[in-house]
Amino acid sequence: MADAGCSVTVWGRDAATVEEIARDGRNTRYLPGIELPAGVTATLDARAAVADADVLAVAVPSQRAREVLAPLADALPAHAVVVSLMKGVELDTDQRMSEVVAQSLRIDASRVAVLSGPNLAREIAQRQPTATVVASTSDATAQLVARACASSYFRPYTNPDVVGVELCGAVKNVIALAVGISQGRGMGFNTMATVITRGLVEIARLGLALGADADTFPGLAGMGDLMATCASPDSRNHTLGVHIGRGMTLDEAVVATGGTAEGVKSCRSVLALATSLGVEMPITSAVVQVLHEDLPVDRLAGLLLARPHKAEGLVRTGASDG
Repeated sequence: MADAGCSVTVWGRDAATVEEIARDGRNTRYLPGIELPAGVTATLDARAAVADADVLAVAVPSQRAREVLAPLADALPAHAVVVSLMKGVELDTDQRMSEVVAQSLRIDASRVAVLSGPNLAREIAQRQPTATVVASTSDATAQLVARACASSYFRPYTNPDVVGVELCGAVKNVIALAVGISQGRGMGFNTMATVITRGLVEIARLGLALGADADTFPGLAGMGDLMATCASPDSRNHTLGVHIGRGMTLDEAVVATGGTAEGVKSCRSVLALATSLGVEMPITSAVVQVLHEDLPVDRLAGLLLARPHKAEGLVRTGASDG
């Protein structure tokens, strides 16, 4: 957004990080070796950060979003739009992040956008070319957010399919965990390609059951983001999965990975949402069992492939499709 010409104020909880961003234009904890644009500053005061905002970008852990945003509802300007960068489904409510944002900030859904695509943070910070999808029920909101982040290396496309774009962003993290676990067990590219491809089927199946547009899934927010997250060593979900595959406990893997791997918690909420709709998601179910139900990692591969023999179908919504 700074490279697109915006003045950017970052809110953070860690005083040392906030001071470093404001004083030195660096964030060595998360982006070592990167010089931030001159238009970026930082503050510890969240209400001050949003007080004059035209666009509020929310990039907190998905399971913390409600508690972070609710106290800011009366501080957000009436004209401001909010773009969610979060990738998850809220535990207990099964709500998508755009729904959590609208409820917490007490704003209409037309003022909310979501952004998702093959957008690994470090590569963007290095100004490597990429594209993304900005989705909103309001074309005006989507266009405003797109203008606020478009630059020579960052190309936003707009899309009205909020449901599809959000579910792609949430479930791809779960699939990346499965890929990482498999690779941590020494499995190769055949397994990776199989899990990615069948993972896309799971994403599409859930999305269509919730009314998403089928065209979203082979696009940037679907297959594009899925490939980047599953293949890159910069992906925290992929990295955490590798640690699990190599024998670490979940707690050990979280520490070794650093940062938030959203799929660890959202895999359970995604599976709960799918179950409530009667949608089968075998890869997601296997990840939940490995991470949270003490399933030995050596049994993961069997669960991924232990499906009834049938004709291949990319997009189906019935509960019996596998």
